[in-house]
Amino acid sequence: MAEKEFTTAELAEYNGADGKPAYVAIDGVVYDLTNVPAWKGGKHHGNVAGQDHSETILHAPHKKSVLAKLPVVGKLVP
Repeated sequence: MAEKEFTTAELAEYNGADGKPAYVAIDGVVYDLTNVPAWKGGKHHGNVAGQDHSETILHAPHKKSVLAKLPVVGKLVP
């Protein structure tokens, strides 16, 4: 199966609100955070799902160490 490609606009639809899945992009890879309790409702420490958080994660205490545990659902394209 081909990897799904997301534009920024398409990614924004996956904001975790109203029962929608919660996806974020980090370094061009789109991850599914839907089943991560800390991201319930698509929000986590003031951050919102459906966006590119490549810069944001660099300031998080865990950095990128959590990414290996998350399902990859596609890639972010220009």
